[in-house]
Amino acid sequence: MTRVWEWNRPVTVREVLEDLQKERSIAYTTVMTVLDNLHQKGWVRREAEGRAYRYEAVSTRAAYAAALMNEAWSASDNPAAALVAFFGMMSPEQRQALRDAVRMVQVDEPAEDPEDTEGSEGGEGSEVREEAAGQGERAEQAGPVEEGRTPAPPEAAGEPGAGEGREPGTNAGGKGR
Repeated sequence: MTRVWEWNRPVTVREVLEDLQKERSIAYTTVMTVLDNLHQKGWVRREAEGRAYRYEAVSTRAAYAAALMNEAWSASDNPAAALVAFFGMMSPEQRQALRDAVRMVQVDEPAEDPEDTEGSEGGEGSEVREEAAGQGERAEQAGPVEEGRTPAPPEAAGEPGAGEGREPGTNAGGKGR
């Protein structure tokens, strides 16, 4: 997927193969299988061009990352605490990017009435902030998270996890099949 997203245009198996071969040895059929799997899972669409297909990403990398964040946030039993913990893991540059994004969203929204805003002193908002603060402290104790690391989509073309980079006859945990 990384190659498909980087090029931002329809690509052939051969193009992806040649680019990956600059870094390591990989078989044409491996790349073809991964792209076909991505197509079957709805990550890419394809169009026939002669005897080959051209593959194109269905959504952007940013949309993929946003969906992952939304999925993780939605799974939390305390979304506010999850956000505080997430913010605590961010670098200063990431926090600035977040501020910029919030400003962009706020331009499109009408201003809130300060009297209707929850979270004034006391009340339900302060309880959420207190619990969220505790979550943020626990996140700091858990240690740093690699900056700029976004989980790869399933079976990213030519990346370990797609069957590459493992001993033959083993699964992702290194155990026999």
